[in-house]
Amino acid sequence: MRAAVVTDFTAPLEIQEIPVPEPGPDEVLVRIEASGLCHTDIHAAHGDWPVKPTPPFVPGHEGVGRIEKLGSGVTSRSVGERVAIAWLGSACGECRYCVAGWETLCEQQQNSGYSVNGAFAEYAVVRADFAVPVPDGVSSADAAPLSCAGVTTYKAIKVARVSPAETVVVFGIGGLGHLALQYARIAGAFVIAVDVEDHKLELATRLGADHVVNAAREDPVEAIQRLGGADVAVALAASSASFDQAFHSLRRGGRLVCVALPAEGRIQLPIFDTVLKGISVIGSIVGTRNDLADVFALHAAGRTEVVAVERKLEEVNESFADVLAGRVPARIVFGF
Repeated sequence: MRAAVVTDFTAPLEIQEIPVPEPGPDEVLVRIEASGLCHTDIHAAHGDWPVKPTPPFVPGHEGVGRIEKLGSGVTSRSVGERVAIAWLGSACGECRYCVAGWETLCEQQQNSGYSVNGAFAEYAVVRADFAVPVPDGVSSADAAPLSCAGVTTYKAIKVARVSPAETVVVFGIGGLGHLALQYARIAGAFVIAVDVEDHKLELATRLGADHVVNAAREDPVEAIQRLGGADVAVALAASSASFDQAFHSLRRGGRLVCVALPAEGRIQLPIFDTVLKGISVIGSIVGTRNDLADVFALHAAGRTEVVAVERKLEEVNESFADVLAGRVPARIVFGF
């Protein structure tokens, strides 16, 4: 099968012919139909984070396709079923986090395209109980970005406990941000979109943002505070400076939701302002399997729109460059 392989953190990905993997006893083999490109895949390929994957490996954690083969003992899935392969490739199911409904915090978790091979390939294996069914009303091309960009931002809005008529500011209107603003609107919030590219702010306006701010042309903190400040700031840009701006854009009692993971990212919190203004700082990782089912249900009901361009897997390195340069409207999806 064809796969995009990371051979070295300093080298471009290679398109290689590698063997089709065999599903283990509790796994299924999925023939991939669509696979989204997340900024995390770029971090993985470059070895940006303190805990690094081990080359050679296949990235990709927004894979969607049909099950072609069941591992021995698998009864929860069937051949021909369409499923998603998300970032959470597996969890132990027994620790305090899994039992409490926070499987994404499991210390024994495996992550698709990072600790185990992912979906930048014609075939991938995933543990059967973590292969999330995709409803008939959701296309594979849409389901792919929803499997990470969607469920991640859905969870961010959920943990922020957004209430109707609150103001939510979204920093970074890309693959995640264009969905975050839609989930904030579903929750009943007024939305401010911040980015440095006009074409992304135009997209935000089309998707229902109440205000937009170009951070390349004006101070976003001043602009947001002129509007009364934000109750919730969702930090989605891979820039430490944008996290600082997000914090200072909040009004009293505000919540900063940290989602993006900039390489060497740091944030300095002013303790006086944090305490006296009652500011909460929340780290939000991806959502659970149940959250992803909710995301699919909302999309099948017509409540969200996925904005993406389709590429061929052979264009993976050019696609990385386009994402880093901000040339992509929202998401890239590799079609198979």
